[in-house]
Amino acid sequence: MININKEDTVKYSAFPDLIEALKAGFQADFNVPSRSHHDMKNPTASRETTLLIMPAWEDGEVCGVKIVTVAPDNTDRPTIQGNYILIDIKTGSALALLDAPSLTARRTAAASALASSFLSREDTKSILMVGTGTLSPNLIKAHAAVRPIEEVFIWGRNRSKAEAVAASLADESFSVTVVDTIEEKASDVDLISVATMSMEPLIKGEWLKPGQHLDLVGAYRPDMRESDDEAIRRCRIYVDTYYGATHETGEIVIPLKAGTITEDDLNADLFNLCKGEKSGRASAEEITMFKSTGHALEDLAGARLIYNGLKNSK
Repeated sequence: MININKEDTVKYSAFPDLIEALKAGFQADFNVPSRSHHDMKNPTASRETTLLIMPAWEDGEVCGVKIVTVAPDNTDRPTIQGNYILIDIKTGSALALLDAPSLTARRTAAASALASSFLSREDTKSILMVGTGTLSPNLIKAHAAVRPIEEVFIWGRNRSKAEAVAASLADESFSVTVVDTIEEKASDVDLISVATMSMEPLIKGEWLKPGQHLDLVGAYRPDMRESDDEAIRRCRIYVDTYYGATHETGEIVIPLKAGTITEDDLNADLFNLCKGEKSGRASAEEITMFKSTGHALEDLAGARLIYNGLKNSK
């Protein structure tokens, strides 16, 4: 078994390749049981620590299992921690141990970019990135891999963190600007990507303009959301998986329970889009929304790409 560190995870998961690997994964017949999701009481913190166990495999080929914890109050270490084990099904032997946070960040960003390739306008040139965590620069780079991005705007509750993200992107081909409020740019950009730990909506539907694409990546629990009811009403909604969207994220669960939307308002998932069973954006004027909850096949597709890339480099 080889240990694949963060640096090699990034090196062998170039976004164009990773996006294609995910697309092939959603077209294939992977076995993906429902992930185990456990909220573990943490009396010293403001919220529970979440344990996620996510398996997936392709018959006769490889199996992968991700074990991850999410501790929202962490300040001296990453919020998301864990490991990913890639296993050879033929022998039952472990092939590799990967750094789960970096794998998760890369594949999550690639999934949003994959969705964007179906849902955003082809002439999308500007992004507002809401959030300054690990996912932020990954999401920006992934979206830029599928659309001709020229301008990026970043907002975070902590301006210094937003400035740090901007500095990390200094060598990219697009300009990067830190903004003081979400509202000042929300109506101007072509794409809004949101990756936060917010419990309350940050994106208001009244700010959205025709032709935009809204990429929602945070809100990983049923009591969390990043957009308000008006945004949900105005958008054509797409998700990575129907089950995850209707059970695990408040972005969809809360408006479903309130009757704001019905399950019929979920137009397609990534399986439908990648297999060509349903179409994405239908017009230049509609506002599209993609809600990501994460799926174990994304981890498996990414881990296999990274493992094969590292193995073939030697």
